[in-house]
Amino acid sequence: MMGEIRQRGQSMRDEDAQAARHVPDPARWRILAVLLVTMFMSLIGVSIVNVVLPSIQSGLGATQSDIQWVLSGYALTFGVVLVAAGRAGDVFGRGALFIVGVVVFTLSSVAAGMAPDPLWLNIARFTQGVGSGLINPQVLGMIQHYFRGKERGRAYGAMGTMVGFSVAIGPLLGGLLIFLLGPETGWRATFLVNVPVGALAIILALRWFPRPLFARVQPVDAAPVPGRRRKHGTDLDPVGSTLLGLGVLALLLPFVQGRENAWVWWLLPGGLAVILGWIRWEKNYAARGGSPMVDLGLFRIGSFTMGTLIAGLYFVGVTSVWVLTAIYVQDGQGFSALQAGFIGFPAALCAATSSHLAGLRVMEYGRKIVIFGILSALFGLIASIAVIKLHADGHIGLWWLLLSLSFVGIAQGAIIAPNQALTMLEVPPEESGSAGGVMQTSQRIGTAVGIAMMTAIFFATLRATAWDTAMIVGLASIAGIVLLTLFVALADQRRRTRESAPAPKP
Repeated sequence: MMGEIRQRGQSMRDEDAQAARHVPDPARWRILAVLLVTMFMSLIGVSIVNVVLPSIQSGLGATQSDIQWVLSGYALTFGVVLVAAGRAGDVFGRGALFIVGVVVFTLSSVAAGMAPDPLWLNIARFTQGVGSGLINPQVLGMIQHYFRGKERGRAYGAMGTMVGFSVAIGPLLGGLLIFLLGPETGWRATFLVNVPVGALAIILALRWFPRPLFARVQPVDAAPVPGRRRKHGTDLDPVGSTLLGLGVLALLLPFVQGRENAWVWWLLPGGLAVILGWIRWEKNYAARGGSPMVDLGLFRIGSFTMGTLIAGLYFVGVTSVWVLTAIYVQDGQGFSALQAGFIGFPAALCAATSSHLAGLRVMEYGRKIVIFGILSALFGLIASIAVIKLHADGHIGLWWLLLSLSFVGIAQGAIIAPNQALTMLEVPPEESGSAGGVMQTSQRIGTAVGIAMMTAIFFATLRATAWDTAMIVGLASIAGIVLLTLFVALADQRRRTRESAPAPKP
């Protein structure tokens, strides 16, 4: 055990030395600009929808099931294609896959904005999910490839800033478009705003990305991980891709459609069985000399495994805060779409600011920044519970949520992008696409599980009590998940401390 720790410490020192010798690509900041423009577009497309669902329902005459699919169809296809898209980027070139994803997302946004009926809209949303699933692993992979050391932290911090800004603008822009253009035209405009941003991203990518676009990332200067043999095959492992896609679909579907169709819960054990079959296939495929979709040796990297677990747990909890808040203030308190969008605006601005600051310091302070973020989330949740209780008793107004939820926003900036940087820290660049896909798949599954759990708790409580009590119980349940995330982060910090400690003299 001690020998393995010494090996790991030496590996980290080797990586630091290689980062110092690395000659950075002069185009890296322009490439990052393209990635950030695209992240802005894809996240606007997600966050803007939450406040316009009632307008979509009235405008298209959609049923509640149709509206549920507007959200869940995107989430399903996004989650299913992530890892396969990351692997394809590793094999065929991330630039090309990135541009394909942007084209798919932009064209499907046009289709969604012009939808004549609910079926058309949901097909467009499914396709948007595919486009976003193609884009996101390439973003992480390209940041991993083009940036080293502290610059990588700055790049992830810039990405986090853009995430926070887009999340802030999305609901507010959606409410503003409904207010200015009316319900029918307004909801269509929420999809069409993606089009100029997507067109700009495609033009800049074609202009600035290195040539050739279909250029596989070659093994570069990452330090080898002890006990793990790299493989550099060029096949896509179609059986592994299919098994993982089916497994993720079977795991996600019950959580996004379980309230509408109770029978889908029977898919859960089948999904777990398929995932176990996928793991067995990947091991056997590698043993036969093939290049597996995901090198399972990645999970022997402590930072990757713990970071992926933290990401999944955190998304189980905190993603639901904004869903419950939108339901509570609109349906329970009579807020308009514009007012509901504004509730989360300060929090998202705080997320953008804290993400930028965390990106500057993540390589210096490591997991401590994530732990600080988790503590901030817990404080924000407890403060929000206090605000709702005082509001229910008639002591204060509900707008105090702008302040309490700001601490949750600070948490998002201090957790999401820094955790991505730390999770990918020891991943070899030529495997960063599939590794990023695995990590983001854990986030998608966490989001689906969390929203299903927390909304079920919320509505079950609401049937027996009142809106304020249901919201308090929902936030308290989220706080429990965040507390569990804190325990995992503390365990990872102890692991990092042990591995970075000087080896005892013989």
